[in-house]
Amino acid sequence: MNRTWTSLLTASLMSLTLHAHAATLLVGSYTDGASQGIYRYQFDDKAGHIDPAPLQVVKSVSPSWLVLSADQRQLFAVNETPQGHASSFSISTKGEIKPLNQVASQGDEPTHASLSRDQRFLFVANYAVNPDPGGSLVVIPVAKDGKLKPVVQQARHKPSGVNPERQAGAHVHSLVLSPDGRHLYASDLGADKVFIYRYDGASADHPLTPAIPASVALPPGSGPRHLLFDAKGQHAYLTLEMSAEVVVFDVQDGNLVERQRLPLTERHEAAAKAAGALHLSADGRFLYVSNRGTANEIVVFSVGKQDGQLTFLQRRSVEGDHPREFALDPSDNFLLVANQKSNQIVVIRRDPRSGKLLETVQTLKQDAPSDLKFIE
Repeated sequence: MNRTWTSLLTASLMSLTLHAHAATLLVGSYTDGASQGIYRYQFDDKAGHIDPAPLQVVKSVSPSWLVLSADQRQLFAVNETPQGHASSFSISTKGEIKPLNQVASQGDEPTHASLSRDQRFLFVANYAVNPDPGGSLVVIPVAKDGKLKPVVQQARHKPSGVNPERQAGAHVHSLVLSPDGRHLYASDLGADKVFIYRYDGASADHPLTPAIPASVALPPGSGPRHLLFDAKGQHAYLTLEMSAEVVVFDVQDGNLVERQRLPLTERHEAAAKAAGALHLSADGRFLYVSNRGTANEIVVFSVGKQDGQLTFLQRRSVEGDHPREFALDPSDNFLLVANQKSNQIVVIRRDPRSGKLLETVQTLKQDAPSDLKFIE
């Protein structure tokens, strides 16, 4: 074999090796400072390294939460501003992101969204910092071409008022569908409740109706934030932002039955209590939960195989400030943290056997990151 063919073969093999370990990382952000919107990076899931040079920067105003369609060819974002919006984008086979359209969310500061299992509706959580009129849940139809249509349904909840500074109004913080797609769960920090809705995709203008029971009450002043189901939909996990706790539920015919509640911190001061995101490992054996405030930690729990209950394993510093979100990479060997206030993404190695978080592999400068999503 001559040198030319040898060189070509070597280059081809190197390219295949690189491709085999490459994943696409999407980063949502707040654009009050230097950030321009959505960043698309290449992530090496063998080395745990983000290429510092973005593959693409998509200009968008504070796209703080990102949602991928089931086929990963559509991307949706909430634009977390007063008089908020939701935006739609297409993703080409080469990964290029192109804006499609934007619609009003009919509320302020939308912080979260999810897509119905049939891909027909985008559910958006308007958090709304101002308690009057407060937060809301809205339903936005998705056209076949991926474009968003105007809001067709809206729901508002009654606040608890327990904490007059933070619960004078409703503050819908997340909207999560059950794994079977039949129920939508709205965690309302201002109401101290998770509201449950039945989903009917056949209804074009009113796909959500209150379930029976219509809500699950949490401790007064606890502030429910994010909800997560296990793969089988038998157990659910919820962060209580204001009390810095995680709750374990059994799921029974769509209802949530509390089985366990654990603290995320041993500190008593309010500044150390700011529970945030939570994610399960791919095998479902470990749960990771962020606590912001002065704690700035990821708390690791093992998950009971039968009952889904939690056992504390580890607290690990995020080596930054305000871990708004985090994500496990496709290999499940790394955990990436979006430290919003210290303007960085921190990549931490993970031991799949023990579930524990190990050394920091990389710290990447990124202005005000707020969400991390992988395209595989």
